[in-house]
Amino acid sequence: MDESEIQKQLEALRTEHRDLDAAIDALRRTGTADQLQLARLKKRKLRLRDEITQLEDHLIPDIIA
Repeated sequence: MDESEIQKQLEALRTEHRDLDAAIDALRRTGTADQLQLARLKKRKLRLRDEITQLEDHLIPDIIA
């Protein structure tokens, strides 16, 4: 994967992460939130955060001290 592909994938993952955040917030505001659905959305959001972190690590070069 080259840097431009990683950047595109990062942007897509960040967008999905923001969308999940909005969906979770909307479910909480309705007051009738299904706890199982909320848990699944939160779990997916955490997995996305991990993927984002891994891709960001690929973009940052290792510096030997």
